[in-house]
Amino acid sequence: MTYQEVLDYLFQQFPQYQKIGGSAYKPGLDNIIKLCDHLGNLQNELKFVHVAGTNGKGSTCSMLASILKEAGYKVGLFTSPHLVDFSERIRINGEMISQEAVVAFVAQHKDFFDTCGASFFEWSLALALDHFNNNQVDIVILETGLGGRLDATNIVTPILSVITSISIDHTQYLGTTIHEIAKEKAGIIKDQVPVVTTISNPVDALEVINEVADDKDCSIYMAVADDEYPSDLKGGFQQINKGVVLKCLDVLEEMDYKITQDAIERGFLSVRKNAGLRGRWETLQENPHVIADIGHNLDGVTEVVRQLENESYDRLLVVWGMVEDKEIGKVVEVLPKDATYYLAAPAIKRAMPVDKLAEEFDGKLSYEIFSNVPQAYDAAVKCSNSGDLILVGGSNFVVAEIISDFF
Repeated sequence: MTYQEVLDYLFQQFPQYQKIGGSAYKPGLDNIIKLCDHLGNLQNELKFVHVAGTNGKGSTCSMLASILKEAGYKVGLFTSPHLVDFSERIRINGEMISQEAVVAFVAQHKDFFDTCGASFFEWSLALALDHFNNNQVDIVILETGLGGRLDATNIVTPILSVITSISIDHTQYLGTTIHEIAKEKAGIIKDQVPVVTTISNPVDALEVINEVADDKDCSIYMAVADDEYPSDLKGGFQQINKGVVLKCLDVLEEMDYKITQDAIERGFLSVRKNAGLRGRWETLQENPHVIADIGHNLDGVTEVVRQLENESYDRLLVVWGMVEDKEIGKVVEVLPKDATYYLAAPAIKRAMPVDKLAEEFDGKLSYEIFSNVPQAYDAAVKCSNSGDLILVGGSNFVVAEIISDFF
């Protein structure tokens, strides 16, 4: 099988949640337990920092991985979703897993995984565990997929559990209240394993996290936002994530990890290079200034809009698309009123049809509709002047299409 044939197999036979939504969501650990047992329970041979949360997981994981790399450690990083290439999900010291390694793993284990009906995400996680074990990494930074309690990544017993910002998202799976969602996220907390979370979380979420940590006899460490360390990840919302990372480093140092101030400073400034992270308030070009951000739920979009207030521009043009399972009406309410919106549906099954999205904009915001995301972006660029700002966002998939097609 070629790399593309392997990807087609994974995407089609085991469709990922990010593309088709709920029909690909398979909560529970029974399957991943079988798969890990088949592989020799490699998760028991590795050290993990396990990260859950609604917003900030990817940034937090990537910053932490970058700093640990600068401190001299060999760091495995597992994140999702990918923007352009599947291999982005699995990295060691920033280097993506090779296409050859992906093909070899699938070819070796396909028959057994087929009998289990392995999901796309389970395939991805099993591959990552195998890759990290084969390469004898010192530590793995592991991002949950969806939720925490029933997420496949919860097969691991980490040395540190991390819960980033919690807000309303994925309500059809995780619950409709902050309390319910926090309960799912806090499901990653293990007996006597220290927990880091952020004081910026809602009171309801903090109460749940504290309660679960107390039940599990865990030490809990509260992080505050940090504005001291500059980072190549721009956006004021990264201050919360940086605070979480710094608190994690404090806890890891108590475990005898050696992390110098110089490594911290270099790590924060080299996240994109060391971890390959993209789409977080990322400048794609100048003249006109084009910024992409994957913020897609109410809290994420609110932070994006807040960050826009720090930018100077003549006109604001926004290339925008969303998926069906978001709070569309509430998101539209917080979007800038003085912008022109170029609306399109990303090329995935979960996408909100552009006509339906336009209904939410009617009478509230100025917009045009387009057949696809690249057309919308091309129109925005043609209408722009050098002093304008083009924002690309609303969904991971909108950002992914623009990066893939134009950058």
